[in-house]
Amino acid sequence: MSDDDIALDEKRIYEERREEVHAYVACEMGVATVALSDDQIGRFGLEHGCTARDIAGSDGRLAVATDEDVLVGDEAGFTATGFGPATAVGVDERVVAASEDGTLARLDGDEWVTLGAVDEPHAVDGDLVAAAEGCFRIDGDDLVALGGDAVRDVAAAGPYAGTADGVDRLADGWTTELAGDATVVSAERDGDRAHAVVDGDLFARASGEWAAVDPTVSGIVDVAYAAATVTVTADGTVAIDPVTAKDGAPEWRSRALGLAGVTGVAVP
Repeated sequence: MSDDDIALDEKRIYEERREEVHAYVACEMGVATVALSDDQIGRFGLEHGCTARDIAGSDGRLAVATDEDVLVGDEAGFTATGFGPATAVGVDERVVAASEDGTLARLDGDEWVTLGAVDEPHAVDGDLVAAAEGCFRIDGDDLVALGGDAVRDVAAAGPYAGTADGVDRLADGWTTELAGDATVVSAERDGDRAHAVVDGDLFARASGEWAAVDPTVSGIVDVAYAAATVTVTADGTVAIDPVTAKDGAPEWRSRALGLAGVTGVAVP
């Protein structure tokens, strides 16, 4: 291979690494979009006006829990579903939402199918639900209690649960892997990245061990995954840990978006 061919290959790899994706941020003003290209945080703006309480995305699809309804959509826009006010939402093969009274339902086509009810649902990820009375798994049209203490957040890949006592992993029963007050837990479904916010600090899991990392921001309320690891704070600062950091670039980049009441971030 000639030097010119090597240079072209390197350029192609760089361009692929810098491919632009969009993160969606839920906040009290609505849903904002942020352009990301591995090690850069680009333009941003408000995509849809509402009071967004939660957001989830997978395979190009988005779902948003608002104080009026559950919205579904993609980069082209959002559509109301008639669910009513929601507190949490998840996207796997289908959209699952939790209402203010604890009712959980799955969107089948244009119809909502009730799965059951839990006390104070906090989060939905994949087939897992976090609630004040523990962790639940969606099994067909039923909810199966998996035990555990009051759960603040869940990550289906793992599976992990975040509680006031730490980050628990479900294997042969629940085992605490990281002690402390866990408010956020996230895990990559098709990869090996996992993160948690414990006692206000961000931790990453690698080779079976949790270790603190420094994202240069505080108050993280959610973590999502693109080529970069994406975090967002309650006061609207997005921070990313880019792939190029492994090649010597600055490890974290951040940008304040000027948003208030941020509740989550998703990269569909």
